[in-house]
Amino acid sequence: MKWKKLTVGPVQENTYIIYNNHNEAVVIDPGSEGKRIIQTIESLKVKPLAVLLTHAHFDHIGAVDDVRERYDIPLYVHKKEADWLSDTKKNGSKYFGQSITAKPASYILTHADNTLKIGNFSFEVLTTPGHSPGSVSYYSRSSGAVFSGDALFAGSIGRTDLHGGDQEVLINSIHEKLLNLPEETVVLSGHGPETTIGMEMDSNPFLSGF
Repeated sequence: MKWKKLTVGPVQENTYIIYNNHNEAVVIDPGSEGKRIIQTIESLKVKPLAVLLTHAHFDHIGAVDDVRERYDIPLYVHKKEADWLSDTKKNGSKYFGQSITAKPASYILTHADNTLKIGNFSFEVLTTPGHSPGSVSYYSRSSGAVFSGDALFAGSIGRTDLHGGDQEVLINSIHEKLLNLPEETVVLSGHGPETTIGMEMDSNPFLSGF
Protein backbone atom coordinates (compact mmCIF):
# COMPACT_ATOMS: atom_id res chain seq x y z
CA MET A 1 0.00 0.00 0.00
CA LYS A 2 1.20 3.48 -0.89
CA TRP A 3 -0.24 6.89 -0.18
CA LYS A 4 -0.19 10.39 -1.62
CA LYS A 5 -0.78 13.33 0.69
CA LEU A 6 -2.39 16.51 -0.59
CA THR A 7 -2.52 19.52 1.72
CA VAL A 8 -5.63 21.46 0.80
CA GLY A 9 -7.82 24.40 1.77
CA PRO A 10 -7.32 27.46 3.96
CA VAL A 11 -6.53 25.47 7.12
CA GLN A 12 -4.06 23.16 5.36
CA GLU A 13 -5.90 19.89 5.85
CA ASN A 14 -4.26 16.65 4.74
CA THR A 15 -6.18 14.56 2.22
CA TYR A 16 -4.79 11.08 1.54
CA ILE A 17 -5.10 9.00 -1.60
CA ILE A 18 -4.20 5.43 -0.68
CA TYR A 19 -3.50 2.99 -3.50
CA ASN A 20 -2.16 -0.50 -4.10
CA ASN A 21 -0.63 -2.70 -6.76
CA HIS A 22 -4.10 -3.59 -8.06
CA ASN A 23 -4.59 0.06 -9.09
CA GLU A 24 -7.30 0.42 -6.45
CA ALA A 25 -7.56 3.51 -4.29
CA VAL A 26 -9.31 4.84 -1.21
CA VAL A 27 -9.58 8.55 -0.45
CA ILE A 28 -9.42 9.68 3.17
CA ASP A 29 -10.81 13.08 4.19
CA PRO A 30 -11.14 14.98 0.90
CA GLY A 31 -11.33 18.35 2.60
CA SER A 32 -11.20 20.90 -0.21
CA GLU A 33 -9.93 21.53 -3.75
CA GLY A 34 -11.91 18.71 -5.32
CA LYS A 35 -10.58 19.39 -8.80
CA ARG A 36 -6.99 19.06 -7.61
CA ILE A 37 -7.76 15.82 -5.76
CA ILE A 38 -9.41 14.35 -8.85
CA GLN A 39 -6.50 15.44 -11.06
CA THR A 40 -4.10 13.68 -8.70
CA ILE A 41 -6.19 10.50 -8.74
CA GLU A 42 -6.16 10.59 -12.54
CA SER A 43 -2.40 11.13 -12.63
CA LEU A 44 -1.89 8.05 -10.43
CA LYS A 45 -4.03 6.00 -12.84
CA VAL A 46 -5.96 4.35 -10.03
CA LYS A 47 -9.61 3.51 -9.48
CA PRO A 48 -11.12 4.90 -6.26
CA LEU A 49 -13.36 2.47 -4.38
CA ALA A 50 -14.53 4.59 -1.44
CA VAL A 51 -14.20 7.78 0.56
CA LEU A 52 -13.43 7.34 4.27
CA LEU A 53 -13.86 10.08 6.84
CA THR A 54 -11.91 10.18 10.07
CA HIS A 55 -14.48 12.73 11.24
CA ALA A 56 -16.92 15.23 9.78
CA HIS A 57 -15.50 18.67 10.49
CA PHE A 58 -15.90 21.05 7.57
CA ASP A 59 -12.23 21.10 6.64
CA HIS A 60 -12.36 17.32 6.08
CA ILE A 61 -15.57 17.12 4.01
CA GLY A 62 -15.46 20.04 1.59
CA ALA A 63 -14.59 17.92 -1.47
CA VAL A 64 -16.46 14.76 -0.50
CA ASP A 65 -19.23 15.19 -3.02
CA ASP A 66 -16.83 16.18 -5.81
CA VAL A 67 -14.88 12.95 -5.40
CA ARG A 68 -17.66 10.46 -4.82
CA GLU A 69 -19.87 11.85 -7.59
CA ARG A 70 -16.99 11.80 -10.05
CA TYR A 71 -16.31 8.12 -9.35
CA ASP A 72 -19.74 6.97 -8.09
CA ILE A 73 -18.30 5.54 -4.86
CA PRO A 74 -19.60 5.21 -1.30
CA LEU A 75 -18.84 7.41 1.69
CA TYR A 76 -18.11 6.03 5.17
CA VAL A 77 -18.58 8.03 8.38
CA HIS A 78 -19.14 7.15 12.04
CA LYS A 79 -22.76 7.15 13.18
CA LYS A 80 -22.14 9.85 15.80
CA GLU A 81 -21.32 12.31 13.03
CA ALA A 82 -23.58 11.17 10.20
CA ASP A 83 -25.81 14.22 10.65
CA TRP A 84 -22.83 16.58 10.77
CA LEU A 85 -22.54 16.30 7.00
CA SER A 86 -25.61 18.52 6.62
CA ASP A 87 -25.32 20.58 9.83
CA THR A 88 -23.05 23.62 9.49
CA LYS A 89 -23.09 24.22 13.25
CA LYS A 90 -21.93 20.72 14.14
CA ASN A 91 -19.34 20.50 11.36
CA GLY A 92 -18.08 23.95 12.34
CA SER A 93 -18.27 25.72 9.01
CA LYS A 94 -20.90 28.18 10.26
CA TYR A 95 -18.47 29.56 12.84
CA PHE A 96 -15.81 30.14 10.21
CA GLY A 97 -18.12 32.13 7.95
CA GLN A 98 -18.79 29.26 5.56
CA SER A 99 -21.59 26.85 4.70
CA ILE A 100 -19.98 23.52 3.88
CA THR A 101 -22.11 20.39 3.65
CA ALA A 102 -22.10 16.98 1.98
CA LYS A 103 -24.78 14.52 0.96
CA PRO A 104 -25.65 11.64 3.32
CA ALA A 105 -23.14 8.84 3.77
CA SER A 106 -23.57 5.45 2.14
CA TYR A 107 -22.21 3.51 5.11
CA ILE A 108 -22.51 4.37 8.79
CA LEU A 109 -19.73 2.99 10.97
CA THR A 110 -20.46 1.80 14.50
CA HIS A 111 -18.34 0.42 17.32
CA ALA A 112 -19.05 -3.03 15.89
CA ASP A 113 -17.09 -2.21 12.74
CA ASN A 114 -13.65 -3.29 13.90
CA THR A 115 -12.37 -4.15 10.44
CA LEU A 116 -13.14 -2.54 7.11
CA LYS A 117 -12.41 -4.44 3.90
CA ILE A 118 -12.67 -2.51 0.64
CA GLY A 119 -11.34 -4.25 -2.44
CA ASN A 120 -7.88 -5.48 -1.49
CA PHE A 121 -7.58 -2.97 1.35
CA SER A 122 -8.03 -3.94 4.97
CA PHE A 123 -8.20 -1.37 7.78
CA GLU A 124 -8.71 -1.77 11.49
CA VAL A 125 -11.19 0.90 12.53
CA LEU A 126 -10.08 2.43 15.83
CA THR A 127 -12.63 4.62 17.59
CA THR A 128 -10.65 7.65 18.79
CA PRO A 129 -13.19 10.22 20.04
CA GLY A 130 -12.30 13.41 21.85
CA HIS A 131 -11.51 15.87 19.08
CA SER A 132 -15.06 15.06 18.02
CA PRO A 133 -17.43 12.33 19.27
CA GLY A 134 -17.30 10.24 16.10
CA SER A 135 -13.60 10.45 15.32
CA VAL A 136 -12.01 7.24 14.07
CA SER A 137 -8.52 6.26 12.97
CA TYR A 138 -7.82 3.79 10.16
CA TYR A 139 -4.92 1.43 10.84
CA SER A 140 -3.28 -0.67 8.14
CA ARG A 141 -1.36 -3.33 10.02
CA SER A 142 0.27 -4.70 6.86
CA SER A 143 1.61 -1.27 5.91
CA GLY A 144 2.44 -0.11 9.43
CA ALA A 145 0.49 3.14 9.09
CA VAL A 146 -2.42 4.76 10.87
CA PHE A 147 -4.53 7.61 9.49
CA SER A 148 -5.35 9.41 12.72
CA GLY A 149 -7.42 12.36 11.52
CA ASP A 150 -7.21 15.14 14.10
CA ALA A 151 -6.69 12.90 17.13
CA LEU A 152 -2.89 12.84 17.16
CA PHE A 153 -0.42 15.17 15.45
CA ALA A 154 3.36 15.44 15.35
CA GLY A 155 4.08 17.07 18.70
CA SER A 156 0.46 17.84 19.49
CA ILE A 157 -3.11 16.56 19.78
CA GLY A 158 -6.42 17.67 18.33
CA ARG A 159 -8.26 20.70 19.65
CA THR A 160 -11.23 19.97 21.87
CA ASP A 161 -13.02 23.33 21.98
CA LEU A 162 -15.35 22.58 19.07
CA HIS A 163 -18.78 20.88 19.19
CA GLY A 164 -18.60 17.60 21.12
CA GLY A 165 -14.92 17.92 21.95
CA ASP A 166 -13.53 16.54 25.22
CA GLN A 167 -9.83 16.62 26.08
CA GLU A 168 -9.99 13.88 28.71
CA VAL A 169 -11.75 11.59 26.26
CA LEU A 170 -9.18 12.42 23.58
CA ILE A 171 -6.21 11.68 25.83
CA ASN A 172 -7.79 8.35 26.79
CA SER A 173 -8.42 7.52 23.12
CA ILE A 174 -4.81 8.21 22.20
CA HIS A 175 -3.53 6.22 25.17
CA GLU A 176 -5.82 3.22 24.69
CA LYS A 177 -6.03 2.98 20.91
CA LEU A 178 -3.03 4.69 19.30
CA LEU A 179 -0.17 4.33 21.77
CA ASN A 180 -0.81 0.59 21.86
CA LEU A 181 0.20 0.31 18.20
CA PRO A 182 3.79 -0.71 17.37
CA GLU A 183 6.18 2.17 18.00
CA GLU A 184 7.36 2.15 14.38
CA THR A 185 3.81 2.79 13.12
CA VAL A 186 3.70 5.83 10.84
CA VAL A 187 1.09 8.36 11.96
CA LEU A 188 -0.56 10.21 9.07
CA SER A 189 -2.51 13.06 10.60
CA GLY A 190 -5.19 15.42 9.37
CA HIS A 191 -2.80 18.36 9.57
CA GLY A 192 0.97 18.74 9.62
CA PRO A 193 3.81 16.30 8.95
CA GLU A 194 3.90 12.57 9.49
CA THR A 195 5.39 11.12 12.64
CA THR A 196 5.57 7.74 14.41
CA ILE A 197 3.95 6.36 17.52
CA GLY A 198 7.37 5.98 19.13
CA MET A 199 8.33 9.58 18.46
CA GLU A 200 5.10 10.83 20.02
CA MET A 201 5.52 8.58 23.06
CA ASP A 202 8.99 10.03 23.57
CA SER A 203 8.46 13.71 22.84
CA ASN A 204 4.81 14.79 22.60
CA PRO A 205 4.30 17.20 25.53
CA PHE A 206 0.59 16.33 25.75
CA LEU A 207 1.37 12.67 26.29
CA SER A 208 3.99 12.89 29.03
CA GLY A 209 3.58 10.05 31.46
CA PHE A 210 2.28 7.59 28.85
